[in-house]
Amino acid sequence: MVQSIVRGMLAVALLTASLPFAKACPFCSVQGQTLSGEVNQADFIVAGELKNPKRDATDITKGSTELHITDTVKSHPYLAGKKILMLPRYVDIAAGETRYLVFCSVYANNIDATAAAVTSTAILGNLSRYTLDPYRGEPVKADSKLPEYLKGALAVREKDSISKLNYFFRHLDSADTVIAADAFMEFGNTDYKDIRTVAEKLPPDTLIAWLKNPQTPASRYGVYGMMLGHCGKKEHAQEIRALLDDANKVYSSGLDGLLAGYIMLDPKGGWQYLTGMLNDDKKEFPLRYAGLKVLRFFWESRSDVISHEEVLSGMKMLVSQSDIADLPIEDLRKWEQWDTADFVIATGKRESHQSIPIVRRSILRFAITASPKSKIATEYVADARRIDGDRVKLVEEMLSDEKPKPAATVKPMALLPKK
Repeated sequence: MVQSIVRGMLAVALLTASLPFAKACPFCSVQGQTLSGEVNQADFIVAGELKNPKRDATDITKGSTELHITDTVKSHPYLAGKKILMLPRYVDIAAGETRYLVFCSVYANNIDATAAAVTSTAILGNLSRYTLDPYRGEPVKADSKLPEYLKGALAVREKDSISKLNYFFRHLDSADTVIAADAFMEFGNTDYKDIRTVAEKLPPDTLIAWLKNPQTPASRYGVYGMMLGHCGKKEHAQEIRALLDDANKVYSSGLDGLLAGYIMLDPKGGWQYLTGMLNDDKKEFPLRYAGLKVLRFFWESRSDVISHEEVLSGMKMLVSQSDIADLPIEDLRKWEQWDTADFVIATGKRESHQSIPIVRRSILRFAITASPKSKIATEYVADARRIDGDRVKLVEEMLSDEKPKPAATVKPMALLPKK
């Protein structure tokens, strides 16, 4: 059972590793569309109380419900003079919430759009003929701050990314879980360079308090730890170390960012802690995988803290461990670190590595890509081709398919000869 779970994790991790390196937040586990992002897409957003739901007499899948508007987050001419919005949906409010924040789109009917195309756009100016689509609803309490939060998000949407992140940072600890989750997702969708700029000026004591708070979701430890690494001082490294050494804490996620923050605050002590974990093949797979993500972070973003040479030494520790070797080998291939070819291929020839198909394939992928630059890689591919030429050909085709295709060029139209 445990073995199958580990294999499943390896498969998922390999899929992740095969994707291009994302520029988004390196230790954010949550990304996707946010409520504040939808503010930009919705034609208008209103809050109010649902009343008088009615089913359609001929079609139970249809109906209507009144929304008595109490607040407007984003306005639109369609709302002019309206205090009640008739939603073309039947909403059962008998036992549920009655106060909602509703995201709406409005669009012209097909007949009106066609008529406007052949006659006059004045038809489209008649908003009473538009179709209303209330495509998303969020239940809100009477004292909810969600409308106010989204108004603020609307106000900062045209500002620079730093101003926006500072706004969302102030809502990360909101008592309203919808607001807190939405603000956190904004960080997940943001490039590291912008998070770094903001994090360098954050209050470290606030981040430490959040990290120590038992109510803080585990998924946030990594981001808070990383941000503390930018704004804290060396003495704050001991705060992170105490969290890492706490036997009562089990980091199902977030360990990677905590480790990165620790290293940024105390490069020598933090690096010693990380390599001690990486070099211990008795550590559980998720711990060593978190360490791998830290190595990737310093290679891609912060070689000023941990040099590429040091990162490569850490990667070699993981290459030596057959249950995780395919992942660092694939990273080394993408980074074009052909100077490691002797080590990778010599280690990959071990029975422990050759007995695992996914590891054996990663070594072959590395060797094929490295062969123009490495004699030992060329020899490894030649031996593999003699043993199973079809397999080598298949891997070569897969590698070829992964290469970016050149953009199509359009030849200029030839001029007709003058008569």
